[in-house]
Parts: sequence; structure tokens; C-alpha cells
Amino acid sequence: MAMVGRPRGVEDAVILHAAAQVMGRVGPAGLTLAAVAREVGLVPATLVQRFGSKHGLLLALADLSEKNASEMAERVRQSHDSALGTLVALTVESAAVMATPESFANHLAFLCMDLGDPQLYERALAIHRTQKRVIEELLTEAAGTGELRAGSDAAALARTVQAIIAGAGLTWALEREGTLEQRLRQELDVVLSPHLPPRESHNLEES
Repeated sequence: MAMVGRPRGVEDAVILHAAAQVMGRVGPAGLTLAAVAREVGLVPATLVQRFGSKHGLLLALADLSEKNASEMAERVRQSHDSALGTLVALTVESAAVMATPESFANHLAFLCMDLGDPQLYERALAIHRTQKRVIEELLTEAAGTGELRAGSDAAALARTVQAIIAGAGLTWALEREGTLEQRLRQELDVVLSPHLPPRESHNLEES
């Protein structure tokens, strides 16, 4: 019996990127395979063939997100001279999909859904750990090159930075003052400035 080949023309990564965009617009209730299919000009049956169900699509998107977290860090690092500059740029780029309070709220709703689904939770935790590892590696590098004060605890600071990033998004979505990028840069400046050598203080927003 001949196997049915995968339809050509649209890669899975393109479909999953479109799914992330749709997620930000419509939230969990509005996300369907049909909505994602329309976004990329396919029929829903194609997505059923590739991912099986909406749940399967979400699992694939989570797996891709974990992979992209490491790849994005490597790419951003290549275009910045400093580890702290990389950290700021990476934080801003990672949050770009949540550029409006509405899209932030919709992505947050998906995270809440992940916490109640064992398979999605496992992947959300893996993404969280990957992001923490990347942050810690950048802070360790910064400590080694003198961007941070001697004796800085990179592991402890990484936990604080990750918490600040998450909290900054939530308070920005509530207060709706400025852009998410501006809020992230401001909060990173506040949390990192005490750990910088005197001449480096309060320069992070310019990174």
C-alpha cells in the first residue's frame, strides 16, 4: 500500500509560526486548525495530517519554541559585542510576539492552559529551563569579562532576571504605559545596575 506523502510547499516551522501569531490574536478559545490553516493558505485537512489535532499542533509549537530559544540566543549573541547587550536584545526579541496588551493576555492564557496539561506543562518547563540556562550563561560570561562586578552570583541573578522579565510583562499589560520593549529595558536596567561596575551603571537601555 502506497504511503501518502506530506503536502509540499509550506514547512512545519512556517505553520507553527503562523499558529503563534493566531494565538496572540484570538487566545485559546479562538485557536483552531482551520484558523491556522487560513493564516498560511492551506486547508485544515493538511494540518490534521501533519499534527493530528489542535493539541498536537500545540505540542509541536512548544517543541519548536524550546529549540528556537537556544538558536535565537546564539544568533543574537553573534550580533552584539557584550553579553549584557545580548541579554537585553534577546529579551526584547523573545517578547516581540506579545507586543500588545491583548496579545500578551492571550499568550498568558495559553501558559495557564499549559499548567493544567501534563504534556504541555512538561514542554513549558523545558522552555523555562532553557531560557534560564541561556540567561545564566550570559551573566556568567558578563562576570568573567568584567561587565558585572567581581563576585556576582550569576545563578542567583539569573533567577531574579527571569522573574523580573515575567513580572515586567504582566505589569506592563495592566498599566499599558509605553511599549513592552521599553518596560523590559527599564526593568532590566533596574535589576542589573547594582551589579555593574560604576562606569557601566544605567547604560543598559542604550544597549
